[in-house]
Amino acid sequence: MKISNTLNTSSTITGFILLGFPCSREEQILLFVLFSVVYLLTLMGNGSIICAVSWDQRLHTPMYILLANFSFLEIWYVTSTVPNMLANFLSDTKVISFSGCFLQFYFFFSLGSTECFFLAIMAFDRYLAICWPLHYPVLMTGHLCTNLVVSCWVLGFLWFPVPIIVISQMSFCGSRIIDHFLCDPGPLLALTCARVPVMEFFWTIISSLLLFIPFLCIMGSYTLVLRAVFRVPSAAGRRKAFSTCGSHLAVVSLFYGSVMVMYLRPTSEHGAGMQKLVTLFYSVGTPLINPVIYSLRNKDMKHALQKFLGI
Repeated sequence: MKISNTLNTSSTITGFILLGFPCSREEQILLFVLFSVVYLLTLMGNGSIICAVSWDQRLHTPMYILLANFSFLEIWYVTSTVPNMLANFLSDTKVISFSGCFLQFYFFFSLGSTECFFLAIMAFDRYLAICWPLHYPVLMTGHLCTNLVVSCWVLGFLWFPVPIIVISQMSFCGSRIIDHFLCDPGPLLALTCARVPVMEFFWTIISSLLLFIPFLCIMGSYTLVLRAVFRVPSAAGRRKAFSTCGSHLAVVSLFYGSVMVMYLRPTSEHGAGMQKLVTLFYSVGTPLINPVIYSLRNKDMKHALQKFLGI
């Protein structure tokens, strides 16, 4: 069954149709190959960081333990969308079940929430290391590091279940066609039988809180870091401090820049093409780029990866 036929019979389907990237069959296969390569590279890049941190005893410090956990998170974050996207490229019907759609919705946003919190505690770790270097081993203990990691996962997975459950209980009318490659709140709310401005407003509020609370913590941490760095008398010391923070700031900029564009404006202002492009960047692009950023900007990580890979 082709997409054109599927659209006509979509009202009888118990689920949704993810249009993804509509194009010819040959182009769908090409996209399948492209995103398969991207997915494998993402798994390999983040997996290499996890293995390097586990293998090299010198990297058993809070900074690298947080980085390894962040890479573990990135693997699951990209896995929440790409495998289904790959299956969609080869599917004629593009159908995702109702429960499958909302499970993807929940895990995608929970893992994204966890990433926001992880970026905040990684910035806090850099603040302690640079502003309180002599007290750092006492302040950032293994116990505190473990508690911070666990808190990120718990908070991330408890942030969105209530609104997602509420949206899942709404009535959906019409074609049930989602012009996206994943189950996203904007397209889903557009398919409800009656417009729900209260739900849209509530979603904007909790999304804004999720983004701004960690972001303000990150900015506060780096404001204090910059103030401390500019007090360092030697240029070499300042360069070392900047190199320590540079990779994390690059990752924060890539992730937050794209996510804020997507979710801090009313969903109606985004065209389907823009939604797909921005979502693709922060959900697939950043997990691919992050290992490169961390390994290129960090000599210890680069050395550990070279030893682990036998280069």
